[in-house]
Amino acid sequence: MPEIQATRRYDVLVIGAGGAGLRAAVAAAEEGAHVAVVAKSLLGKSQTVMGAALAAALGAPEPRDSWGAHFADTLRGGRRVNQWRMVQLLAQESPARVREMEAWGALFDRGPLGDIHLGEGSGHRYPRLARGGQHNTGLELLRTLQTQSDARGVDLFCEVAIVELLKDGARIAGAFGYRRDTGAALVFLASAVVLATGGIGKAYAFTSNFYDSTGDGHALACRAGAELIDMEFVQFHPTGMVAPESARGLLVAESIRNFGGILRNAAGERFMFRYVPEGYRAEIAETEAEADAWYDNPGNARRPPELLPRDDVSQAMESEIRAGRGTASGGVLLDIASRRPATYIRKMLPRMYRQFMDLADVDISSQPMEVAPTCHYMMGGVRVEPDSCAATVAGLFAAGEAAGGLHGANRLNGNGISELLVFGRRAGEHAARYASRAAAPGAADPEQIEHADRAARAPLGRSDGESPYAVQREVQRLMQREAALVRSEAGLVRALEGLAALRERSARMSAPGGPAANPGWQCALDVRSIFTVAEAIARSALARHESRGAHVRSDYPRPDPALASINIVVGRIGDALEARAEVRASLPPELRALAEEESNEQAVS
Repeated sequence: MPEIQATRRYDVLVIGAGGAGLRAAVAAAEEGAHVAVVAKSLLGKSQTVMGAALAAALGAPEPRDSWGAHFADTLRGGRRVNQWRMVQLLAQESPARVREMEAWGALFDRGPLGDIHLGEGSGHRYPRLARGGQHNTGLELLRTLQTQSDARGVDLFCEVAIVELLKDGARIAGAFGYRRDTGAALVFLASAVVLATGGIGKAYAFTSNFYDSTGDGHALACRAGAELIDMEFVQFHPTGMVAPESARGLLVAESIRNFGGILRNAAGERFMFRYVPEGYRAEIAETEAEADAWYDNPGNARRPPELLPRDDVSQAMESEIRAGRGTASGGVLLDIASRRPATYIRKMLPRMYRQFMDLADVDISSQPMEVAPTCHYMMGGVRVEPDSCAATVAGLFAAGEAAGGLHGANRLNGNGISELLVFGRRAGEHAARYASRAAAPGAADPEQIEHADRAARAPLGRSDGESPYAVQREVQRLMQREAALVRSEAGLVRALEGLAALRERSARMSAPGGPAANPGWQCALDVRSIFTVAEAIARSALARHESRGAHVRSDYPRPDPALASINIVVGRIGDALEARAEVRASLPPELRALAEEESNEQAVS
């Protein structure tokens, strides 16, 4: 049994301090629960800070917009494999969550009449993207939620790595982890746990995600017996930096394309017109002249093809690069310099202007940018009940990118930030209500803690062995090569075989030094999570014999209508992961009619 620095008791423990975690904490505290938030890093360093906009059908400036239109757009973008009830809740509740944030002090960009300005977004038919903080929307929301959580007496623990969920029989009883600065062990006892740990980007070699995005919530839930869903759907954002190598994968804002940026191959050709999917042809411009007219009259012209959903744009870019029409660095060109005045670019895109100047010595107001697809968002995650966000293990809840089901095969621009607010609130409320009914957990189980501690500390006891950094790099390269934008059965089998071999190597990982402030040890802990999510992705992708949204199989290049009602669910059987197909509940008649009505309206407009 390790020496425990402290054992703390709470009604609700939230793991993750991004938008979903803080919104869950505020909601749980409002229900009267004693709440703690555990952050793996420092407060404010979550992926939420990169969020540029949130989607909500506020109805202005386009009065035809409605929650029904948002619902239909999100279903279409997700290729209808979304959990429809989650989509309904997102579309119906996101306007109220925006107004709530505004009432709490969040600053949003305003329109000429003083209302919240709504911008265009890829995959959205109407302007419904709200932005704040001079396009640092995610940071603005985090600032607001931090203030609200402080006001409600939420306890906060930063720089704490949770390595195992504790259970009392079949239900969750808390969590076990370490302070990263001192290595001291901590036990948190709680009747309910909310996972809000974000994404899995560090399972790939090129990603826009922060360093700590290693799928911890996915892995913790899976080890505790919860199920994962939709893990084959990994979104690659179309525009990540290509050069220099140190900045490879860093996000290039989608707003550049919303404001007029266009994509060209190395020969200067605007190539996106060749890649418009059949389902979008009615609303996408067919010529450059028609596309250019949209920027001046967005309500009276068809949209440019650069504003297709992210999966379509990423796959088009990948096709150009693979066909040898990319740049020498392996990207394509994103050009706004020839489209907008330099003063406009510096005013509307200040963060991107500084990013390219500082990191690549490129002035985007006079030069095109080199970009390529980068791993950006995981649509899959912990399988949850839509209304309560409850996982398949009693007492466990999940929200944000750690939860699956909402986005289906592809996430639309802005829906990720809306998701944090809508489902963060629901997860916190229902976790608090569950905790009020459940018996308080008893003393921590020494056997569970000792087992978790022994597994976590194993690398510290080896004087020589495998480098955790080397193992992590090999996993990332393997996933980038065999399970990224384009997959095949042969490649996915190679990925699983390679993961098995690397897992054997990981059993010999060594992290010299003690547990205090030891980045090698932290990397070794991260690798454990990355193995789980990497295997779940590969097994799910192998089980879906079609191409749909962000999941592309070169050996099954088209969608299979028979699989439109199927989701892939991953669960742990003993020490192994198993993927199975499960039929999804069909849309109720009133929502089916709404989706069809909106789709017909789309085609007419």
